[in-house]
Amino acid sequence: MSFFESWFGGKEKEWIQPEIRFGRYSDSYKKTESYDAWDKALDVFEEGKFLDSLELFFAFLRDDTEDNVCWEKTGQSISFEIFQGSKRLIGWANPERIRIEGRVARIIETSPELLRRLVEQNYSLKFSRYALDPNQHITVVFDTIAAEASPFKLYYAFKEVAIQADKQDDLLLEEFGQMEAVDNSHLQALPAGEKKIKHHFILDKIRAILEEVKDKRLAEYPSGVAYLLLDLVYKIDYLIKPEGHTMECLERMHRQFFSTEKAYSPRQKNEILIEELKRLLARREQAFSREMYQIKTTFGITSSITHDRLIDLIDGELHDMDWYIENDFPKIAAAIPSYMIGYSLFNFALPQPDRDFFHLFYRVSEAIYFKDLGFKPDYCDCASQAPNRKIIKQAINQIVKKHRSRYPNLRPAVSKLSFDNMILFSKSYLLMVRDLDLTRID
Repeated sequence: MSFFESWFGGKEKEWIQPEIRFGRYSDSYKKTESYDAWDKALDVFEEGKFLDSLELFFAFLRDDTEDNVCWEKTGQSISFEIFQGSKRLIGWANPERIRIEGRVARIIETSPELLRRLVEQNYSLKFSRYALDPNQHITVVFDTIAAEASPFKLYYAFKEVAIQADKQDDLLLEEFGQMEAVDNSHLQALPAGEKKIKHHFILDKIRAILEEVKDKRLAEYPSGVAYLLLDLVYKIDYLIKPEGHTMECLERMHRQFFSTEKAYSPRQKNEILIEELKRLLARREQAFSREMYQIKTTFGITSSITHDRLIDLIDGELHDMDWYIENDFPKIAAAIPSYMIGYSLFNFALPQPDRDFFHLFYRVSEAIYFKDLGFKPDYCDCASQAPNRKIIKQAINQIVKKHRSRYPNLRPAVSKLSFDNMILFSKSYLLMVRDLDLTRID
């Protein structure tokens, strides 16, 4: 839940924050107690106390907000459960061995192509393997002897099992069909109204972009088209938070655009993205609805970066806005800062103040979407698209209050923000974030 959406105590506005999650989970934002447990797990493992080390390792993994890890010690054995997205992983350990497995799906009708796919994927795995259990469950398995099960090895092995199992179930079910879902009773479907709003958002945004890129003037500016397309990809990922096929489609578009394996021109890459978006647009609402559920997560897939890395990104891209503003391409100009924010949230675990400021940007730039979801007040006038100066400044102050104890130099230059229109606001807002001093006190 975003902290600055809570009740502010003012009399003019009612502040309402529905229980809706945004963006990708990261396990980089752990409490000090979690890191203390990690350090102790390493020390205890070196002392040869494997089961004690394992319990401390689970304490490190556990996120109380997610309720994602649970374990029970009985005599000289430990049984445990770990949740990752749509999957529930189960395992056991004793003083000699440890094993964890995640059941992906149950095969109803065997397909040689499916089995070949799984065998091929085994070659890309470093710790785990795909297997079939006696009940025809496709299972991702990792096991090892206790003497080799250091916390470092367990973290990366468990992460591989978890991410593989979570990623493959929806993909295999959609592609091959002759299977049934398993171990997903913990999933909570989103309310029907929320799913409908999110589906309409995707359709409306894709249609608008596909219409925009038909502009014949853009044929000479493939880089501008790329900003429009990638901004949409990352925006859907963060604001909708889809699972399964839709999430894989977004990740595939990102990989295809930035891949250096094939010598595609920028224009050809844009065409690939456009075709992918058209296929998303053609999906039935029922198929999309199946991918809209609340999950518990243990392992993040984004890597941590510092604020300096974010500064480099902003310095490398933001100046492109000026040319598009001067040459009357306002939608591309508006897409550039939004693209940088979306790209950062898609790829990285940002410092927490940066992440909160970027979420606030979406609250302003996509005010209609948040209003439809039930958020109050509006950070931007939905009719005129004028940013709400007072509300935005209040939200910025709340971000500062939340993080000031750890970032004592966090003093955003709010006075430099421009509230005349969304394009000028976006540029000034990115510059404000760029100039933050995120010197941290641990």
